[in-house]
Amino acid sequence: QVQLVESGGGLVQAGGSLRLSCAASGLTFSNYAMGWFRQAPGKEREFVAGITWSYLRTNYADSVKGRFSISRDNARKTVDLQINSMKPEDTAVYYCAASPTSIVNAEVVRYWGQGTQVTVSS
Repeated sequence: QVQLVESGGGLVQAGGSLRLSCAASGLTFSNYAMGWFRQAPGKEREFVAGITWSYLRTNYADSVKGRFSISRDNARKTVDLQINSMKPEDTAVYYCAASPTSIVNAEVVRYWGQGTQVTVSS
């Protein structure tokens, strides 16, 4: 049974930082690109960041470039999302995702985590 378990969400003030983590189990981690998505109330789920297994290539949504950083630890089977200079519009449920191909949108995602709430106060 595949599980992606997120942690690290919470309430933070604007300008602050947060680090989200996702622990994967039940899948061959090396076969999957990993990524993060977010969904704000009343909005569709949107791609935030992705990272491949090989060469650790990363890609980001334009809205988060320069503030978000994705990384993965293949030995520990974890993927992290560092969020800096946080803004109220970053408020959303953040989801970890796994895909057999590079992650650029939700259509390629095979597995989802349950999500972790991030709230940024102004």
